[in-house]
Amino acid sequence: MSKVKIKVISRNPDDYLRATKKDIHKLPRNYDPSLHPMEAPREYVRALNAVKLERVFAKPFIGNLDGHRDGVSSMAKHPSRLAVLASGAFDGEIRLWDLAVRKCTRNFVAHEGWVRAICYTPNGDTFTSVGDDKTIKTWKSEIQLSDDEEPVNTLLSMSVVSGVTHHRSKPIFATCGEHCQLWENTRNEPIKVFKWGVDSLHHVAFNQVETNLLASCASDRSIILYDCRESGPLRKVVLELRSNALSWNPMEAFIFTVANEDYNLYTFDVRKLKYPVNIHMDHTSAVIDVDYSPTGREFVAGSYDKTVRIFESLKGHSRDVYHTKRMQRLTCVKWSLDNKYILSGSDEMNIRLWKAKASEKLGVLKPRERTALNYADALKDKFANHPQIRRIARHRHVPKHVYNSQKELKTIKEKAKRKEANRRAHSKPGAVPHVPERRKHVVKEDE
Repeated sequence: MSKVKIKVISRNPDDYLRATKKDIHKLPRNYDPSLHPMEAPREYVRALNAVKLERVFAKPFIGNLDGHRDGVSSMAKHPSRLAVLASGAFDGEIRLWDLAVRKCTRNFVAHEGWVRAICYTPNGDTFTSVGDDKTIKTWKSEIQLSDDEEPVNTLLSMSVVSGVTHHRSKPIFATCGEHCQLWENTRNEPIKVFKWGVDSLHHVAFNQVETNLLASCASDRSIILYDCRESGPLRKVVLELRSNALSWNPMEAFIFTVANEDYNLYTFDVRKLKYPVNIHMDHTSAVIDVDYSPTGREFVAGSYDKTVRIFESLKGHSRDVYHTKRMQRLTCVKWSLDNKYILSGSDEMNIRLWKAKASEKLGVLKPRERTALNYADALKDKFANHPQIRRIARHRHVPKHVYNSQKELKTIKEKAKRKEANRRAHSKPGAVPHVPERRKHVVKEDE
């Protein structure tokens, strides 16, 4: 009797018993592919449903901030507080907003004329504004107890200042106008002036990774790079048309993107400025502003075609387009520091708040809900190249004027390609060289 062997099935109760009565029943599953011959068609249907639901729930517009009495000209994000935003208008007024409740906490007239640019200091205690009245003013971020708003410091410039940007850690900021100037908070004169024979500069931006590097957009269609430690500018690249704004990638110190008048955005690598790394097309009018997401994988652009477009940094076409019936020409765009929201300012005196992902659910997600959404995203990636799924994922409704402009631009580009192909076919071999699209738009590079 002692030599008898008894085989017993041993099962773990955690595999088949529910924790509570409200939980779902646990069922064992064998993942052997031979037992699931219809797995691929089943997953395809799920991916199709997931991408359809994504378009059904794509409602990106959250709300607007109204109160300005003139068009919004510039915006600035607080470096450490997500709910704080500063905005300037064409009438010289600056407003500070609490985004959580969508209310204006402070408003005052800061400049005579246009507020050209605003930027916060790294600690967020103060912010600097520049305007058409040739002044550079520093203001406290906190609410003033008295009714009279007085700047902490006022610096006078010899010419109109059109842009301002602050160093990430040092008490240094740069302005642009006739020249690019470096200032210290404690001095009334610029500590450095960079000149490179241009009429004027209209945008300047510090690199937030390689903190001594900054770049500006000039009126002679050029983009100029500077180093705080050098006595003069470093390099210059000239495009076919003028660049309106510039944004550095916050994760890759050598990458920046410019918004151009020729309806495109150009991503450059500072190590090789002969041609752009990527060209981002889709806008049908001049692109006015650009801002990167904190992850560096995407950026948002605003244009005179009355739309906000979101681009992936490695792709040439936008992944989404936002618009409303009443929104007019865009003047400034910002991507929030928590990577969830986009802010846009436009001509008709409104600041609009959008979701960075149009179909994303706001608020807390339950674990099962998050798992289901992750599974749906994985299925959409897996079947992304299937024609039906790709068609649904890419489809967007755009305003009629944008739709007509897109058709017109497409016709113009096809005509140019056809003309070039005909010239090449009827010329000697090599007489009409094929120039890649990325090399067409750079006129020259200077060092």
